[in-house]
Amino acid sequence: MAIVKVIEVLSEGKTIEKAVETAIKDAAKTVRNIKSVYVQDIQAIVDGTKVIKYRINAKLSFVVDN
Repeated sequence: MAIVKVIEVLSEGKTIEKAVETAIKDAAKTVRNIKSVYVQDIQAIVDGTKVIKYRINAKLSFVVDN
């Protein structure tokens, strides 16, 4: 039986997709076996009338080594 652990991370990017990819890439530096990402919240950072970047709050699930 596998044990799955969940951690919460914050990440930013020019698009929502880039923010998710950055969250995975940065977490993978210290966490192995990432299996899924659940994006809980999305924020848009605005300058004047333009969205300049997105910020996400995500939960990453990974399998713990036995």
